[in-house]
Amino acid sequence: MRAMLVVAALLGLACVGFGAFGAHGISDPKAQEWLRTGAMYGFVHVLAVYAAERYGSPLAPTLFIAGVVIFSGSLFAMALGAPRWFGAITPIGGLSLMAGWAALAWTLARRQA
Repeated sequence: MRAMLVVAALLGLACVGFGAFGAHGISDPKAQEWLRTGAMYGFVHVLAVYAAERYGSPLAPTLFIAGVVIFSGSLFAMALGAPRWFGAITPIGGLSLMAGWAALAWTLARRQA
């Protein structure tokens, strides 16, 4: 699980970098929007990895990390010049993020009080 937390920390680092680039280093409004959205979703779900680890969810952290990589990563890639059709994979990342929340909810619901 330590490796999962290290990966989450590195993704948080990437989100800071891409968010800052969107705010200060790029002028295209659409690219700025993609960077802002990717950074925001990435940050939230990096923190969710830590919460899921804290509560012992076996699957949620993996789903959150996959979701950040796919969702935020595809937005970051398009902002940096990847073809627009690349955005077709963004919803897969969103589904992974949603599945992570469902897995966390399942873990919490099954816990003994």
